Amino acid sequence: MPDIRPARPPDLKADDTHAAPRPELRRALVALCATEITSWGVLYYSFPVALDEVTRDTGWSTAAAMSAFSAGLVTSAVASTPVGRMLDRRGPRTVMTIGSILGTAGLVAVATAPGLPWFVAAWVLTGLAQSMLLYPPAFAAITTWYGPDRIRPLTTLSLAGGLASTVYAPLTALLVTHLGWRSAYLALAVLLAAVTLPLHAFCLTPPWPARPARSRVRDVAHIREVASSPPFLLLAAALGLGALGLYAATTNLVPLLVARGTDTTTAAVALGLCGVGQLLGRLGYPWLTRRTGPRGRAAAVLAAGAGAVAALAAIDDPFPLLIAVVVAAGAVRGVYTLLQATAVSDRWGVRHFATLNALATAPAGLATALAPAAGALLAARLGYPAAFWLLAVVTLAGAALALRRQGGHAGEGDRRDERR
Repeated sequence: MPDIRPARPPDLKADDTHAAPRPELRRALVALCATEITSWGVLYYSFPVALDEVTRDTGWSTAAAMSAFSAGLVTSAVASTPVGRMLDRRGPRTVMTIGSILGTAGLVAVATAPGLPWFVAAWVLTGLAQSMLLYPPAFAAITTWYGPDRIRPLTTLSLAGGLASTVYAPLTALLVTHLGWRSAYLALAVLLAAVTLPLHAFCLTPPWPARPARSRVRDVAHIREVASSPPFLLLAAALGLGALGLYAATTNLVPLLVARGTDTTTAAVALGLCGVGQLLGRLGYPWLTRRTGPRGRAAAVLAAGAGAVAALAAIDDPFPLLIAVVVAAGAVRGVYTLLQATAVSDRWGVRHFATLNALATAPAGLATALAPAAGALLAARLGYPAAFWLLAVVTLAGAALALRRQGGHAGEGDRRDERR
């Protein structure tokens, strides 16, 4: 039986990566930066901006409209594993180009929805496109192409994606104000196609590792070995708990502040500063990787997230201190994004990375989709401070699982943790 403990990377075997000329890699990275900004902005951040106009025009309740959007997010999480398998076999060029086509079709369906069932179905189709366009396939491409040099380009890509709300939230508001939400979504569909379709089709051209048909039985066996191992299952559970705690807290930050007497405008500014914190956290991730091992790094990030969420529950005055905590919570969430991108490759290398990463992060994707509603439900039942305390405990449980080591034999990553 092969050794499947999380033992090796970052010093990967030569055949774990597929060499490509540097100019071709740089072109692909620039293209992915542009398409991630657009994909996140159009497929994710546009809807909260358009939501009020959607409900006013259609008469649907806010809960019904948001449920349609959430159905798309759940679809994206469920589809992540088959999309990961397709990535391993076909590469990002094919998968992300198909995603551009599906995303454009999904937005057109959203814009032309005659009733709520059609609207839900349109967001389900858009959610399928999200699974092919947002961070996971882009991270898989960068990880496979760059191999041991992946941290810096992954950080660059996540920083670019972090600008999506800055660019597309005001653009969506402008379009909705002047065109109405339906025409605004048609315009966004055209924009998505114009930006992402040619870049995915013509720039994602670095060579992709070939998977001969005769090796597929061994490939499936390797994936099953890794995915069923206790360290892998612990990692998946830790990432899922961390996502639930962090995302439920940050997506319910504005209601928390309003419940404490902050006006809506100031609370929205605080949420914007949380986004600034995400960018700052991502900037510091390369430094963190040089000073921590995989297991300790995951535990430290989630423990810091638990501390930030607990601080949000405990601190309501003075306001500058609360804002500092908000920025810190955003920084942890930003680091968590890169933790999701690197946790699998740091432990098991880049062989079958897209499939294994999709399996490891599927619970986190589902938790992220359900987090806004879960946080609101907890707050309705317990009140906001108590709900945030419970979310801090959930996040801390994720840290405990990340720190846990199975068996008595440490892998290389674990030994680095012990030396530190």
